[in-house]
Amino acid sequence: MPNRLARSTSPYLQQHADNPVDWQEWGEEAFDEARRRDVPVFLSIGYSACHWCHVMAHESFEDDEVARYLNDHFVSIKVDREERPDVDSIYMDATVSLTGHGGWPMSVFLDHDGRPFYAGTYFPPEARHNLPSFGQVLQALSEAWRDRRDDVIAAGTRITSALAARRLPEADAAPPSMEDLAEAVRTLEQQFDERWGGFGGAPKFPPSMVLEFLLRYNALTDDAAALRMAETTLEAMARGGMYDQLGGGFARYSVDARWIVPHFEKMLYDNALLLRVYAHWWRLTSSPIAERVVRETADFLLREMRTPEGGFAAALDADSEGREGAFYAWDRAQLVDVLGADDGPWAADLLKVTDAGTFEHGLSTLQLLHDPDDPVRWAGVRARLFEARALRVRPGRDDKVVASWNGLTIAALGEAGALLREPEWIEAAAAAADLLVAVHLGAQDDDRLVRTSRDGSAGGTAGVLDDYACVAEGLQVLHQVTGDEEWLVLAGILIDVAVQHFADDEGGFYAVADDVTGLIQRPRDATDNAEPSAWTSLANACLTQSALTGVPEYRTIAERALGIVTTIGPRSPRAMGWGLASACAVLAGPLEVGLVADAGDDTLGRWWWTALMGTSPGLVVSAGAPDDAPLLRDRPVLGDQPTAYVCRSFTCERPITDMSDLVRRISVRTRALEG
Repeated sequence: MPNRLARSTSPYLQQHADNPVDWQEWGEEAFDEARRRDVPVFLSIGYSACHWCHVMAHESFEDDEVARYLNDHFVSIKVDREERPDVDSIYMDATVSLTGHGGWPMSVFLDHDGRPFYAGTYFPPEARHNLPSFGQVLQALSEAWRDRRDDVIAAGTRITSALAARRLPEADAAPPSMEDLAEAVRTLEQQFDERWGGFGGAPKFPPSMVLEFLLRYNALTDDAAALRMAETTLEAMARGGMYDQLGGGFARYSVDARWIVPHFEKMLYDNALLLRVYAHWWRLTSSPIAERVVRETADFLLREMRTPEGGFAAALDADSEGREGAFYAWDRAQLVDVLGADDGPWAADLLKVTDAGTFEHGLSTLQLLHDPDDPVRWAGVRARLFEARALRVRPGRDDKVVASWNGLTIAALGEAGALLREPEWIEAAAAAADLLVAVHLGAQDDDRLVRTSRDGSAGGTAGVLDDYACVAEGLQVLHQVTGDEEWLVLAGILIDVAVQHFADDEGGFYAVADDVTGLIQRPRDATDNAEPSAWTSLANACLTQSALTGVPEYRTIAERALGIVTTIGPRSPRAMGWGLASACAVLAGPLEVGLVADAGDDTLGRWWWTALMGTSPGLVVSAGAPDDAPLLRDRPVLGDQPTAYVCRSFTCERPITDMSDLVRRISVRTRALEG
């Protein structure tokens, strides 16, 4: 019989709807029941594509005896971390503080006021590897609650007080200087893996925000070390097993230092961030590998991640047929079976499919460590393997639409579509934006976002700062690549709401709004994680909004918010990649390019593309007829051809009517512009 999660809109929670555990969703109702029954709360946090979440579910949450004990001695709450990143953030901090590490599934035990008194991640069904069994943990904590209640409550109070006492470094400083950025690059050089790319050792996550910073810093300074680190890492990721050589798109991370074996789940945010970084690498250097990855990853997003409503799904699972990576891994015999006696061994050698296997059970991930000598043959082999793989059991898809991740995807597809002249990508980005406006922003009578939707229906969770910042940036990109001022207006509305409801008193931002209730604290963090920091993302959106509208107050907010990057970024750049990238834009201006032309002028498109190819960090573009957008107002067309105005803070240099002058002014680096 389904439990109460059957009513949830979260695919992750619905995965647990048939568990014998009497799960409840996060909310006051669950805590009220715990008070009434006088039992502690067991909080389990995970997400639909999480391999070890599935393992613990099969081993423990589907076990009748474990479920019976949980139901008798606890109130059990299941949380989708992607729906409630605020709850996840609070209790992840507690878990790391108590155990020294974090991860999912997260298992936290709470008192009736939500204070954590014990925490861990995965617990096995039997004690092993210095871990107690889940049953032992449950029994010990239930007995402690019954027999040593004062000690339990005191522990929860101490932990909560310690978390509340933490303070971020002083944030109210000037944005980073050029010397601060140079120090950050020197720090990254010390941490850089010269042989395999990336930073540090295994496991290796794609350092998307740091790569964005390095590309921007090179564009700003022509620093060779920054470009070398970025290019080495980008090529290594694209050639390794973490990248899907058949279908495009990236897995979440590599378990080894050489990018060979991934954790196979594919997250929307990773692919959006990496799509944009590779597009920027191509813009800077014309790298053919970068162009290939951009095209294949964009195709993957449109083919496998779009929802019927026009949004983009959250994730693809790591598992299929109960095994991680079963959809993606191959052995040599399988290749020969699909490709024949000639092409099979050739493909196995090319893709590093070995007799022993590079993964598990004699299977190998597919790598493309060098370009094939016969690209036509490779194209045919790739197509045949892709078709054969499509007959396998596919990984599950979490089809909820997360506002912030869709904002990242809108920005990536919109910008990449404009740079590589693929209008279908821009149209897909606009369709996703339409869904966010209609469903996520239109779900209430005010200008507030909801975090998620599914099947075109809004979820019940309020948007967090991440949602406002990333969606605003996506809409800003759409304005720049389409010329539609409505996207810019909507971005301004979201930024204004975010500043009003999320700002702190020190120039930074909380992760949740000022009217959210039911949390033991209001999380606030300026550092990047797998996604850009919401704090610095909003700062970047404010900087862009100021450049596109001429409103100086937005820039003031951005510069003050980026002060914390000055404090942390030079010594810990891997935690501040997006803030450092935003600081590059501050130091570059950012440049504002207004392109005006008479209505119907069919040469505007070439000028527009040229402007978007500019590599000056943070450069913004508005194009159209005079008065179509703030950056175009009072900017006349000179003569009978498009006219470019290159400005900073809405103060412009002399108008440009020669495209070669525009190319030099905005640093179009190596791409040969079409004549």
